[in-house]
Amino acid sequence: MSQATLRVLIVTAVAAERDAVTAALPGGHAPPPESGQAPGQAPMIETVAAGVGPAAAAAGTATALTVAAAAGEPFGLVISAGIAGGFPPCGLGATVLATSIVAADLGAVTPTGFASVTELGFGTVEHRPPDGLVKAAAEATGAVTGPVLTVSTVTGTAERAGELAARHPGAVAEAMEGFGVAEAASAHGVPVLEIRTVSNPVGPRDRAAWRIPEALAALGGSCAALLPVLRAWRP
Repeated sequence: MSQATLRVLIVTAVAAERDAVTAALPGGHAPPPESGQAPGQAPMIETVAAGVGPAAAAAGTATALTVAAAAGEPFGLVISAGIAGGFPPCGLGATVLATSIVAADLGAVTPTGFASVTELGFGTVEHRPPDGLVKAAAEATGAVTGPVLTVSTVTGTAERAGELAARHPGAVAEAMEGFGVAEAASAHGVPVLEIRTVSNPVGPRDRAAWRIPEALAALGGSCAALLPVLRAWRP
């Protein structure tokens, strides 16, 4: 394998998300470059459904990164991909890209309100994907950009949605795995990206309003749209 070939690990929570991605990326190979585009090597892509929640995501990502490194074929980029709840103005089916990947409920409730682990002095609650990669990916996919929140308990009330939006201005989506993926990638010194498509609004839990098949289809399309970006990008 050429040293110029970028190896990309795409981590989803569940098999349905993984399958939506792999269906859009047959064989994990990018299509030929369009006219006028720098050729570059097609990225080699592997996908894994690591499980639901930040702990499972971190464990699955760390395992895949360790195995690849031990085999002498390390990954150069990790992507957390899946469906998510969207904050306004992100409507159903919208694609979002994280400018920061935030552990939104990792901390402590105090008499004066919520204090993050960072505020408590125990670590980080935020990872930032490469700015240039986020910008190029957003242009290619038409994504809305902003903080994507990782939670261990999905929001189900308007009150909770308002609390999160107030604490994290500009947040575009809520999901359950991105921070775990980012923690593992950071530990291995590998850049991370998070891409999500919106299946439901963040707020009162109304399963009848969810649009999961549509969000999964959008996820596959957005990941396919990333291929020219990944062809040109290098860490």
